[in-house]
Amino acid sequence: MNLVIDRGNTATKIAIFDQRKLVKQVTFEVCDASQLVVFFDKYPITQVIYSSVVPTEPNLFEFFERKTAFFIHLINTTPIPITLDYETPLTLGRDRIAALVGAWSLQPHKAALVIDIGTCITYDFITSEGVFVGGNIAPGLAMRLKAMHVFTGQLPEIQVQLPVDYLGTSTEQAMLSGAYWGILHEIEGVVGKLKLNYPDFLIFLTGGTTNYFEKQIKNCTFAEPNLVLIGLNEILIYNDIH
Repeated sequence: MNLVIDRGNTATKIAIFDQRKLVKQVTFEVCDASQLVVFFDKYPITQVIYSSVVPTEPNLFEFFERKTAFFIHLINTTPIPITLDYETPLTLGRDRIAALVGAWSLQPHKAALVIDIGTCITYDFITSEGVFVGGNIAPGLAMRLKAMHVFTGQLPEIQVQLPVDYLGTSTEQAMLSGAYWGILHEIEGVVGKLKLNYPDFLIFLTGGTTNYFEKQIKNCTFAEPNLVLIGLNEILIYNDIH
């Protein structure tokens, strides 16, 4: 079985795969060997892939190497089953890479736009030949609300929630509506612009705040909250085979 770890700034997502079948998925606030040993006790794990956007303790790598026959620390030079046509591949987020690989593995040889709605919103496009041709990065919902508060003198700080209506009838509702519907119009604009050059492509939606938007995005083909984990598992399988 495969242990897949996606360590972000605020949380760590951990998944167990039996080949390509997702068996278990949990989320922790921290990631250390004392938590992970439980998975090795419960499952016959033979392979591990670890992806992180934060510095990692050296003893964690030693733990993986001691516990498994095959361990990958995902970096930007790790072999992957798609081509990156990107001017600065060493700066490309590993979560973006994994999400693209996840989309490609679920729908191979199909052009796709991967929209990851989290702290930031990333729009990444892969062609039917498996070439990542680029993408966009924009502020997410919480970031937009926070920015309105921080960079003005009067607008309040409010929590992420769905707006009541398209037009707000209070300052808080106006902020929520502006941020929320602004994102949806942004998505519609990106999709419309890409269709001028790529008439036929799939849309994958993922990320921590996907649930706020998926019902409103008419062109969404797949809403897959575990797309990054699926992609990391696919990278692990690809490197084991090759």
